[in-house]
Amino acid sequence: MNAPEEILKVWRKFDHFPMETLTKAWYYQQNTASKQRDVSLMKEHREQYGITGNCFDLSLWLLDEFEQEGIEAFPVGHDLGTPDAHVAVIAKSEHGYRYFCDLGDQWLNPVLIDSDCEDFHTDKLRGFFPAAEIQVNAEGNVLKVQYHRPNGKMSQQDFVTTPIAITDLWKAAEISQNTIKQRPLLECRIPFKDEIAHWEFYNWSSVLSTTQGLYEEPATEDIKQWCTRIHNKTGYDKTMLSEALHFYKSMQ
Repeated sequence: MNAPEEILKVWRKFDHFPMETLTKAWYYQQNTASKQRDVSLMKEHREQYGITGNCFDLSLWLLDEFEQEGIEAFPVGHDLGTPDAHVAVIAKSEHGYRYFCDLGDQWLNPVLIDSDCEDFHTDKLRGFFPAAEIQVNAEGNVLKVQYHRPNGKMSQQDFVTTPIAITDLWKAAEISQNTIKQRPLLECRIPFKDEIAHWEFYNWSSVLSTTQGLYEEPATEDIKQWCTRIHNKTGYDKTMLSEALHFYKSMQ
């Protein structure tokens, strides 16, 4: 089920890219007509501030990288134009097999979704999602993903695999970047012992998810402490973090 090297080569460029809404809040305050950044501006901001963005930012950037490498890829998602919108990318191998690539949910690796490929499996798989085993099942244009976590908890997500038109993607992205929820979010993949774990900052609390269980971190309401904690996990510019977090505080 591992993706071919040409797809992994592109995917690996994003190994240290968090998914977050802090950049959204920070850029929302800038005096710009459009709130969805193009890829060149995202690259500039990454260089200057160490930041990435939300699932729309990451998907647009990933699509651009695939295009530069001559790999066929297209966006997929659900609930576009709503606060629950989510987008990801499907890339095709040279043999035409599809691989689901979801930076927005911080997957570790792309996963094969074509059941007619001999490498496709419906049993539990490790190494694709932090702190969980997954099972994938493609039925028509719907991809069903089950997540099996160490505590026995199981959850499922459904993804529509029909390609989204690029014009529709940009429209939905603009709506998303203008929709600021009250609770800040940042997720990233970090090394932990012999695995890649999942660290999440959400609504002024943070937790590390591992195959050994959850590790909740000390609570704090101090923005300066959050800036330091998030910076230590991501390398994000502290001034940018402070501006974004103060913006979220002002919404409470």
